Amino acid sequence: MSFRKTGFGTTKSGVEAELYIFENANGMQMQVTDYGASLVSVIVKDKNGISRDVVLGYDDAAGYEADSGTFFGAIVGRNANRIGGAVFSLNEKDYELSKNDNGKNNLHSGPDFFMKRKWVVEQVEDNLITLSIFSPHMDQGYPGNVKIYVTYTLTDKNEILIEYEASPDEDTILNMTNHSYFNLDGHDSGAVLEQKIQIDADAFTEADELSIPTGRILDVAGTPMDFRAPKTVGQDIESDYEAIRFGQGYDHNYVLKGEGYRRVAEFSSDKSGIRMTVYTDCPGMQLYTGNFLNGVKGKNGVSYPRRSAVCFESQYFPDAVHHENFEGPVCRKDEMYHTVTGYRFDA
Repeated sequence: MSFRKTGFGTTKSGVEAELYIFENANGMQMQVTDYGASLVSVIVKDKNGISRDVVLGYDDAAGYEADSGTFFGAIVGRNANRIGGAVFSLNEKDYELSKNDNGKNNLHSGPDFFMKRKWVVEQVEDNLITLSIFSPHMDQGYPGNVKIYVTYTLTDKNEILIEYEASPDEDTILNMTNHSYFNLDGHDSGAVLEQKIQIDADAFTEADELSIPTGRILDVAGTPMDFRAPKTVGQDIESDYEAIRFGQGYDHNYVLKGEGYRRVAEFSSDKSGIRMTVYTDCPGMQLYTGNFLNGVKGKNGVSYPRRSAVCFESQYFPDAVHHENFEGPVCRKDEMYHTVTGYRFDA
């Protein structure tokens, strides 16, 4: 294991960023920047021993600063995904959030995103980096002061572990995720429609045309939402099915089977031979197939077209604050919020 640090440019607002590059004994690399605590690159060897960068991203901090809503590699908080009406109640008090999603709902706690702030590097070792951010009372509209820690670890099993920890001084909402976009043929290889997905989920949360859950949990059996057996991204992505039409492809929360830290999904490419296995202790996972990528310029000047990557966002269910049948993302005063998600690669 080894790591090195290099400059990652300066934002228009004058923030100087650093890039931390980790490499394991197998030649796999993990690259993380302190600007947004974003995962910039994951470089793994394919079946022929050729190294491929399998996540979408930008060349420098200015690219991440200018990001207009793709959230490449971002750490998302305090609350990932959507809150309907951009308002929630906690302890009989209403809290209003910014309406940054269709002018009606709150998405990823925006617009003052954690991904556009510089994080503090708390610890760096040969195989890991811990970054922190202090979120004061009413930051993004959420109550309570909280210092959030995120640790990225690269293991010799070709696994990236992302661990989140926080303890608020008031009851609040905490629901963190990572928004990396994966393409197992390489970030510059175009559409992922021939790559395969398998998800350990018998159900998904129904949502309306604005992607706000209705509260109903629907069985995937007999629908295009069924990934219990591996199938290509493209097999059913153009189906005439309400959920697919609303999302313009897959952009849905899956109700994961089991509890605790467990295997929940697999992503694979026959072309590169690379397989990624997803692990988490979260109850849900948002599957997003890059339906709204529109040619944004990424690393090395590459244009990322529609459906050129897949996100596997571990989380509490979207809009859980409004549905009693969903496990809630409320973290009580002085309690420890802790969750782990892992992505393991082999070829």
